[in-house]
Amino acid sequence: MKIKVKQLPYSQVLALPKEKPVTPKRPSRFLRCLVNVICASELKKLHFSWAKKGMENFDKKQPCLYLMNHSCFLDLKIAQRIIPQRFNIVTTNDAFVGQRGLLSSLGCVPTAKFVTDTAIVRKMKYCFDKLKTSVLMFPEASYSFDGTATTLPYGLGKCIKMFKVPVVMITTRGAFLRDPLYNGLQLRQVDVSATMEYTLSPEQIATMSVEQINEHISKCFSFDNFRYQQEKGVIIDEPFRADHLERVLYKCPHCHTEGQMKGKGTTLTCHACGKTYELTEQGFMRATSGETEIEHVPDWYRWERDCVRKEIEDGSYLLDVDVDVIVLKGTKAVYRIGQGHLTHDVGGFHLVTADGQLDYYQPSKLSYSLYADYLWYEIGDVISIGGNDMLYYCFPKDKNVAVAKARLATEEIFKLLPNTRK
Repeated sequence: MKIKVKQLPYSQVLALPKEKPVTPKRPSRFLRCLVNVICASELKKLHFSWAKKGMENFDKKQPCLYLMNHSCFLDLKIAQRIIPQRFNIVTTNDAFVGQRGLLSSLGCVPTAKFVTDTAIVRKMKYCFDKLKTSVLMFPEASYSFDGTATTLPYGLGKCIKMFKVPVVMITTRGAFLRDPLYNGLQLRQVDVSATMEYTLSPEQIATMSVEQINEHISKCFSFDNFRYQQEKGVIIDEPFRADHLERVLYKCPHCHTEGQMKGKGTTLTCHACGKTYELTEQGFMRATSGETEIEHVPDWYRWERDCVRKEIEDGSYLLDVDVDVIVLKGTKAVYRIGQGHLTHDVGGFHLVTADGQLDYYQPSKLSYSLYADYLWYEIGDVISIGGNDMLYYCFPKDKNVAVAKARLATEEIFKLLPNTRK
């Protein structure tokens, strides 16, 4: 999938007229039927199946909040297939570029990722109360890097308390294994399934605190796709399964060097010390010689998180990199404004363009996580910062820079700040 990109000086981007906000619409029945027809053949090839859990008291006439784990683009196709009601979809605002009318008719409601957006809460409530539609939300707000859940917003429990509608959890199995984000859009042949579980009734929500709701939802988002592969004996024998794995496993556990890992074919090699690991058909990391320090991908990723946290605590963490900058303002296009320089430390992000027109600072307290992505709209690995009116997509010119580390650092810095839970 690609996005419409225009070359434009930042001063002209600033001068663009502000667009009217998108008002949620009841999704078109015709478009939903059309999407289902288009998706049916793909889901059939994947032997897609799904099961219900605790849905005996589910009332199709009552709007509800669907929460779904986020593995790949297939998630939306699965949701269209199994959700019985008409529903609106909380969608990243860059998806609206060049197709605002179509996505609005499909019931999509745009929001910026990992920034405070009170408008989306009002729009969701509008869907429940005025449109009488359900809402599908991916609370992780981004695809999983390592096949486990990403950080959830603390405010989710507060929103659920306010909405007073049932909560249904949709969990997929196999979707991540078929199309992991790191693998560069290369699809594997893996069967996919899903479970739909009625997890909270309005009556239960009324008796629970925000903390209890958050704890309950966090348990629902406790999953490990690599562990699932290993326990279920799912064989992934594609010869490209380790391509670009360094996007996730960017640090060598043997020599502790960063930015020198390279995933190619079925192996991940450190070009600093020469050690090589195979990603086996069963989903384990195995050293081709010597000791295997970490055999489970999510454990490796957690070890990298621990390393980042130590850097933050001892004051040595710093991202300092030249970037190409694309700006999102409105839905007509995204705008390439030239080169810049991005730094990140415990204080926050600082982006300055080479021509000096843009000088943007984002304090660490503004976001609990970071929208970092691989091969964003087939352009490149990206770090995104900004607010509701303007987003800055920063593409590191040094391809050895791991955007995953920037996400880990953002989350760990936020945890260390006082009173960030509020």
